Amino acid sequence: MNAADRLALPFVDRHGTVVAAGADAVWRALGEVLDRSWAGGGAAGYARLVGCADRTASGPRPLTEGSALAGFRVAAADPGRELVLVGRHRFSTYALIFRLDEAGPGRTVLRAETRARFPGPAGALYGRLVIGSGGHAIGVRRLLAAVRRRSG
Repeated sequence: MNAADRLALPFVDRHGTVVAAGADAVWRALGEVLDRSWAGGGAAGYARLVGCADRTASGPRPLTEGSALAGFRVAAADPGRELVLVGRHRFSTYALIFRLDEAGPGRTVLRAETRARFPGPAGALYGRLVIGSGGHAIGVRRLLAAVRRRSG
């Protein structure tokens, strides 16, 4: 999925946090937290259940273009600035875009933007369950908090 395709996906939400660390430290922590979050059997099992294209972690570490996590492939990685994860399964095509911006000396704003399409009746139901329930937002906020803690 190229940049134009990612941006063509409908906007779902954006969450952010200020981290008391420089962009390099936040970048390292982001990769570690993502790897840890999607490395377990639960993530791989869920990826298989919904028919994700990428079902297990693979490729080079730290995360770079072509690396994969359960449910995601790294479409773009600009260390210290932006990490773009994309994925697809039976009910959705999606992108999770992390952006890092300087917020002053030793401080970084970390944002996570979600874009997704939920085609057909099954996709619409899945979208309501995942997004409409608030579960997605809770998960993303927890992920950002974990990166914030790990960065310090």
